[in-house]
Amino acid sequence: MSPSRVAASRLAQQGSDLIVPAGSQRTQTKSGPVILADETKNPAMEKLELVRKWSLNTYKCTRQIISEKLGRGSRTVDLELEAQIDILRDNKKKYENILKLAQTLSTQLFQMVHTQRQLGDAFADLSLKSLELHEEFGYNADTQKLLAKNGETLLGAINFFIASVNTLVNKTIEDTLMTVKQYESARIEYDAYRTDLEELNLGPRDANTLPKIEQSQHLFQAHKEKYDKMRNDVSIKLKFLEENKVKVLHNQLVLFHNAIAAYFAGNQKQLEQTLKQFHIKLKNPGVDTTSWLEEQ
Repeated sequence: MSPSRVAASRLAQQGSDLIVPAGSQRTQTKSGPVILADETKNPAMEKLELVRKWSLNTYKCTRQIISEKLGRGSRTVDLELEAQIDILRDNKKKYENILKLAQTLSTQLFQMVHTQRQLGDAFADLSLKSLELHEEFGYNADTQKLLAKNGETLLGAINFFIASVNTLVNKTIEDTLMTVKQYESARIEYDAYRTDLEELNLGPRDANTLPKIEQSQHLFQAHKEKYDKMRNDVSIKLKFLEENKVKVLHNQLVLFHNAIAAYFAGNQKQLEQTLKQFHIKLKNPGVDTTSWLEEQ
């Protein structure tokens, strides 16, 4: 069956309104509107634009840093916050020194305990083989073994102190200082775009400069918001850090003092009680029998 004239007319109208995608090889023979699809964004152009923005931002920040070092540029300063940051950095150095000394003490104590253990075993061996000096060698064997046992207990307390202070210094404080670095970077960007806006405002205002001033004002406002946010983040972190630092160091200093005092006083029960108070568990060998020094 041949199509009717009406159907042929409809097909002709539909063909004249076809959407032809970009880059298509098909040609439109009939007259009528042709709608081209939007071209997809070029990834290379997007990357180039990102590099351009990064380069411009780096240039402005570098210029601001050099200007500050030469004493030509102005710098935004929060006196109270800067003082807290300086104190934090100074305290970090002092805590690192305490940590280093405590680690040295731990190493030296471990070597002494190891020597006392060996000396105790040597005395015990001679006590069995020298009948005429059995008691004397036995006393010394018990003494060295007791000292080694107490030394191991003290070593456990010192190592617990070291681990806690190490976490405070190299994790908690370091995390806060990373936020401080981000805050300082935001401050440099803020001052760089502030200086740029001030220079444009000092120049003429015409049809060419007004769009640049508006764009600079927009960028300045964005970096000001970022700077204010980072300043607030640093203030909050410094506050929580101070509270956490006081709590951690209070407990660890009490532990360190009580353990050292009990060890050198020869108070084994107090030394063990100190470790129980701070929930420190030691993996010691079998329990030794009570010696004459413990009874004394």
